[in-house]
Amino acid sequence: MFSRIPTSTFNWIFMIGIALLFIELLFFNSGLVFTLLFFSFISFIGRKHYHKTIGKIFFWAGIIILFFTVINMLAVRFLIIAVIVLFFIHYKKAKDEPDRIEPQFSNASTAGKKDGPLAQIEPLFKNRFFGTDKTPERPYQWRDINIHGGFGDKVVDLSNTVLPDDPVISIRQIVGNVKIYVPYDVEVMITHSAAFGRATIFQQQHEQLFNQCITYRTEDYETNTPRVKIVTSIMSGDIEVKRI
Repeated sequence: MFSRIPTSTFNWIFMIGIALLFIELLFFNSGLVFTLLFFSFISFIGRKHYHKTIGKIFFWAGIIILFFTVINMLAVRFLIIAVIVLFFIHYKKAKDEPDRIEPQFSNASTAGKKDGPLAQIEPLFKNRFFGTDKTPERPYQWRDINIHGGFGDKVVDLSNTVLPDDPVISIRQIVGNVKIYVPYDVEVMITHSAAFGRATIFQQQHEQLFNQCITYRTEDYETNTPRVKIVTSIMSGDIEVKRI
């Protein structure tokens, strides 16, 4: 939609938004961080006990308060206004300079080169601010995972696919749980970072993680294949890696 607008424009908008956020936190609303963390925690507790009525109340109360808190932030208001302005700029340019579709002819001088057209690969997961994602329960073709998300759980089952020698899983999450099921013949190296949560890595358990980073690897990770490298980062949530 905004393909005509230079990347530098988006970079300036992002930097101004960050500057406004720091100004608001330092001079106008110093308690905002506590509010965001507190109601994020309330939402997380509600999500953990969502099967109960009190859990539903906690979850949706936290989400609603977080939404209105974020909307009222000076930086977010600036970003909303900037997006609206960019939309009208994009619309005006599209009217004044419509896209032209021209035929493409192959160049004889490059016909014999090794590099051909690139094929876009559909990822297993997409970046989502809300929602739970999990791999299919039927056999599927493996693609490396590199995503970030907001609120929700991620479930990756490696038993329903054929892994290459060195697959990679990278997941960054604000609030939610991550579960990864690994076959017995696959070696594993995992680096997990959490502001708040718990971790179960095979037989190793961490009942309380507070602003910590942990790393584990199986004994034959350096010598055997297939081996999967897992990198996860969660602000508030649990991770579980187990054999299946």
